[in-house]
Amino acid sequence: MSSSLNNAPSLFGDPSVDHAVAGFGAGTVATLVMHPLDLVKVRFQLADNPSSSSSSSASPSSSTSRPLATTAYNAQSTLPHHLRKPRFGTGVYTALQDAVVVDGWKGLYRGLIPNLVGGAGSWGLYFLFYNMIKKNMQGSDPNYRTTSGQHLLAAAEASAITAMLTNPIWVVKTRVFGTAKHDPAAYRGLWDGLSSIYRAEGLRGLYKGSLLALVGVSNGSIQFATYEELKKWRGDIKRKLFLREGREWRVEDEKLSNTEYILASGSSKLVAIALTYPYQVVRARIQNSTPSATIPRLTIPSVISSVYRNEGLLAFYKGLGTNALRILPGTCTTFVVYENLVWAFRALALRKEV
Repeated sequence: MSSSLNNAPSLFGDPSVDHAVAGFGAGTVATLVMHPLDLVKVRFQLADNPSSSSSSSASPSSSTSRPLATTAYNAQSTLPHHLRKPRFGTGVYTALQDAVVVDGWKGLYRGLIPNLVGGAGSWGLYFLFYNMIKKNMQGSDPNYRTTSGQHLLAAAEASAITAMLTNPIWVVKTRVFGTAKHDPAAYRGLWDGLSSIYRAEGLRGLYKGSLLALVGVSNGSIQFATYEELKKWRGDIKRKLFLREGREWRVEDEKLSNTEYILASGSSKLVAIALTYPYQVVRARIQNSTPSATIPRLTIPSVISSVYRNEGLLAFYKGLGTNALRILPGTCTTFVVYENLVWAFRALALRKEV
């Protein structure tokens, strides 16, 4: 929203808190709706076979993923369901089907708790910090409009803080997604995952991939700066149309239609993921690795080198199609719910003042 946050009516006492609650609610809805595709996307990223579309060509590579994640599914077809493990690197429909075969229908929502805590929490924290930073930038001038550079800076700072606070949750989520329910290595829940990793690998284990998460700050920054600019551009057009028709412009008129929010959020996310996707593949490999006497601790250069040497350049875009399929509807859902909640909170706050 382009109006000053300092003088905006608030339902929860501070506009930044209103935005945080709206972000938390939006993240919850989006995570619940898109979880199965998120599960498949991570499993694609963990696949270390040269071709991401053929399960027959899968070949285990202990240097980049946990051994249990690369078991050929066809060789398990005669095993009881509880002993089977999910295929990696297959088509979206097949991967979803595998999740059901291995763990039942609940398999589509394997790892929901860490994903829900991480997803909803991340959006809530992100919008809280983003709007706090933006509010500070706007100062006390009710007519001040933050610039595109300020949007980029605020988004980068908010993304960095959120990434550091939530990284341990994403490590657990990645490892849960990489196992079947009855696998001996599977965590019993979010807390079990956090405590197990801490006991076995220390604090460093919980912050695996954190450097890459900071690289991923560019994704959120590009997305949100682009989103804000698209909203501002559409709002300016709408304002000019109002003035041309001699209609009075009110702050409430800044609210766009759901279709406009979908187009703005979808376009901004497409730009962001196209520019920054490879880091997600590298981060997933690092987070899913468990060092041992035979498997050395992975580093960013070693993973990049190994993936490029063994799987080729296109391997850095594994799961991109699934990611776009999951991210675009998820992003659009998040922003539509978020924007509508923010405006609903604002309307309720104004009603309370009256």
